[in-house]
Amino acid sequence: MSRLEQRFADLKAEGRAALVTFVTAGDPGYDASLAILKGLPAAGADVIELGMPFTDPMADGIAIQLSTLRALEAGHTLAKTLQMVREFRIDNTTTPIVLMGYYNPIHRYGVEAFVAQAHAAGVDGLIIVDLPPEHDAELATPAQAAGIDFIRLTTPTTDDMRLPTVLERSSGFVYYVSVAGVTGAGSATSDQVSSAIERLRRHTDLPISVGFGIRTPEQAAAIARLADGVVVGSAFVDKVAKATSPGQAIEDVLSLCQDLADGVRKARVNQG
Repeated sequence: MSRLEQRFADLKAEGRAALVTFVTAGDPGYDASLAILKGLPAAGADVIELGMPFTDPMADGIAIQLSTLRALEAGHTLAKTLQMVREFRIDNTTTPIVLMGYYNPIHRYGVEAFVAQAHAAGVDGLIIVDLPPEHDAELATPAQAAGIDFIRLTTPTTDDMRLPTVLERSSGFVYYVSVAGVTGAGSATSDQVSSAIERLRRHTDLPISVGFGIRTPEQAAAIARLADGVVVGSAFVDKVAKATSPGQAIEDVLSLCQDLADGVRKARVNQG
C-alpha cells in the first residue's frame, strides 16, 4: 500500500477528511521553506502538496504566481525541491508528499532522471496541471511504473464523456477543482461540491479531494463533511507574502494550518 493509500485509508477508518496543504518550494527561501515543510505534519497537515516553481504558472492565480517568482528569485530549482523532500524524509516517513506543477521544468530536467530521483527522495505523487491524459506516455506511465501516483485534476467543466478518460489512469486521489478558473479565485457552494462529488464517485473509487477557494476553518469544515480531502493553498501562500521575516512566515503558515486542521477534524463530529 502506498503512503497516499495508507493515509486516506487510515483517515477513512477515523471517519474524517484529510487536510491537504499546498506550499511553494523555496518560498520565501530554502531554509524557511524547509522549516515550513517539516512543521506542517505536527500542525495537522495530512498530505502535503509541494509546488515546483516555474516561470509561467498559467493555471495559478496571482498569489501562487508571486510565490513561484519569490522562490525563483531566491535561486530555487527543481533539484532543490527534490533535496527538500530528501531532508523532510530524514524525520518523517509517513506523511505523503505530492509535487505539483508544470511539465516544462521536468522535461528540461529529463523525465527519467526526475522520476528516479523523485522516487528515491520519497515523493509519493505528481500533479502536473498542463499534461492531459493524451500525453500519459511522457510522464504518467514512467512515474506510475516507479511507484509514484499520478493525480488528475477534474473541474466543473469535465463532463461525463471526458471523465473516464481523465480518471482511467489516475491513482492516489482525485483532485476536484471546485471553481473553473485560476487558483485562489472564489469558492463553490456546498451543494455544488456535493453534487460534483456524487458524480465523480460514479466513475472512481479513489479518494476525492476538493480545492480552490478554501481559506477559513469554517470553509474547510464544510468541505470536510462532503469530501475525502480538503485542499488549501493560496491561503498559506498569502501568509508567506505578508510576512515581514522568514520567521514570521513559518509561524503564520503553521498557525493557519493548526486552525484549518482543527476545523477539518471537528467537521463530522456533530453529524449523525
